[in-house]
Amino acid sequence: MVNPSKSGQKRKFEDKGKQVASKSKKPHLESNGATKSTEKKRSRPVTAVLDNESSHSDSDGDASELDDDEDEWSDVEMEDGDTGSAPSTGQVKNPNAAKESHKAQKALYEQRKAAKPHSDLLVEAKRVWSLARAKNIPTAERQKHVKDLMSVIRGKVKDIVFKHDASRIVQTIVKYGGQKERDEVASELKGKFRELAQNKYSKFLVTKLIRFCPTYRQSVLLEFQPQVLRLLLHREATSVLADAFELYANAYERSILLREFYGKEATLFTMTTGSNEEKEKAKKGLAGILEGVDVERKRRVLSSLKENLTTIFNNPDKGAITHAIVHRALWEYLNALNGLPEEAEQEKLRREMFEICQDVLAEMVHTRDGSRVVREFLAYGTAKDRKQILKVLKPHIERMCLDDEAQNVLFTALDVTDDTKLLSKSLVSEIVDAAPRLYTTVQGRRSLLYLVIPRSRRHFTPAQIASLSETDPIRAKTSKKDNSSRESEVRKAASEGLVDWIKESGGVLVRDPGASLVVGEVMLYAEGWESKSDATSTLLEAISKPYPSDADPHPMDLAHTSRLYKTLLQGGHFNRKTESIDTAEVGNWDTAKFAVRFVDTVGKEVVTAVCTKGERNGTFVVAELCEALVRGGDEVKEGRRTLKAWFDKGVRKIVESGEARGKSVLLEKLSAL
Repeated sequence: MVNPSKSGQKRKFEDKGKQVASKSKKPHLESNGATKSTEKKRSRPVTAVLDNESSHSDSDGDASELDDDEDEWSDVEMEDGDTGSAPSTGQVKNPNAAKESHKAQKALYEQRKAAKPHSDLLVEAKRVWSLARAKNIPTAERQKHVKDLMSVIRGKVKDIVFKHDASRIVQTIVKYGGQKERDEVASELKGKFRELAQNKYSKFLVTKLIRFCPTYRQSVLLEFQPQVLRLLLHREATSVLADAFELYANAYERSILLREFYGKEATLFTMTTGSNEEKEKAKKGLAGILEGVDVERKRRVLSSLKENLTTIFNNPDKGAITHAIVHRALWEYLNALNGLPEEAEQEKLRREMFEICQDVLAEMVHTRDGSRVVREFLAYGTAKDRKQILKVLKPHIERMCLDDEAQNVLFTALDVTDDTKLLSKSLVSEIVDAAPRLYTTVQGRRSLLYLVIPRSRRHFTPAQIASLSETDPIRAKTSKKDNSSRESEVRKAASEGLVDWIKESGGVLVRDPGASLVVGEVMLYAEGWESKSDATSTLLEAISKPYPSDADPHPMDLAHTSRLYKTLLQGGHFNRKTESIDTAEVGNWDTAKFAVRFVDTVGKEVVTAVCTKGERNGTFVVAELCEALVRGGDEVKEGRRTLKAWFDKGVRKIVESGEARGKSVLLEKLSAL
């Protein structure tokens, strides 16, 4: 029996040796752009089950994978001395029976293997492949093995690529080889791309060729083009088309894939010869096809597009509904409706399309075009339509808050829905309840901030604001409620929950850079000063502990935290253009009352210490405290007297002799008390 203590000592010595070895200089290893960690991935539907799998698989056979041919033999092997069944009563067991059985099985396996086409070629290819796919080898060595592997299979790629093991061999060449080897593989497979995309194993090879062989990409997509709809509904090929459209194709190449959606008439009469002018027109998609055509032909093309989209939506189990290519076709259809002469016809066709896809709208919100489609339905919809859309989206609201495109759908719902009671129950409450999980990401913080300060340039990018503004002209026609009234009612519905969250967790939130932004805006803009009283106490108690702190940094030593308190004392944010404070116009935030609470809660010891001890990071905050008390006038004169008494001549002398940033500003503000 092994002595545990000795085993443990041995492990320690081994680990120590490993540590020493790790310090030695390592050879330069390649950093290939094709590794999984750097691959682009398709946007993930908010309805998808959360797991650790990527949006598209990779089957090129890493070093940890075993040869399936070897597995095939190992599966039939049994332990020595075990024939796989219990010995019959009264029979003498033959000790050599298992070995003889193994020999017979192995001989049969070798015969079958040798009878397969290209068996010798595959044996040699696998030998070289095992060297080429090894991990942690220098680039030059890997390139040598890849070239050797290419020389083995050259001229036979089309014959072996449909085999599950050979497909991974070819993928390794495309993944790690140079452009010459990649183009050579693509050239040999020309004419077979559609068939390869429908194969369980070789579909991954097609995706890699689309990614790594831009000169052959158009050829691959043109092979797909006549049967794009069928391939989208194919179990294996659908992911190939989705990756090609969303990740790798340019505008013209996307138009090739979209062409079949427009119907046979559009396909026959819009095939380009490749001139630059025709390519530019093709890049416009459906709008380019409908340029200059008569109304009847426009109606026929739109009818074909609608029919093809209906086919996709009637097969939700195939997974194509979540793909960006479908969302683009649907967005182009809705846009093209605006070109029809009669408004009643536009509305009729838009409603028919909404009824076709209303139950699967949650499957679309994660892409740019899908998000625009749902927002269009929200903007044009009736009160009943909007209620139905919110019902479909409600189970996925938290996931949508964390997605760049999906959250825009929620923001548009807040912008256009007149029934704010419905919004409060279906949307606002869901976002507020998820606040403890949302504030950790930029997207989550935007979702919280939109409830109290929508479309603020401080927190939302110009591109996002412009995108949200696209539905404003439609809202002016379809929504009855004034925009400012709607915003006020949404803010009021969100205020109580957000303020309660700060009251419970404010001490933790002020220490987080992102959360402190949310806390500041909620305190400034949430409805009612009285309702924020308890939250104010929580925030002030967080900085009332002794300064400087022996353990964790004191909140005043955190730049984002001190900035938060400074902003609350100012009553708004500093505007660099106007060099003044943009005070909160809503929310009834009272800087004078907050200043008095600051003096009463934080106390003399901390207020003076942040200006005279440690890193002295509180000078600007105390300067704003003085300013707030001065603005408060006679109502807070007691607070001014108290603060002035704390900073007597002795304390001011310490401040003046110190090296704190902002000491001159502080002394100036103190003199005004």
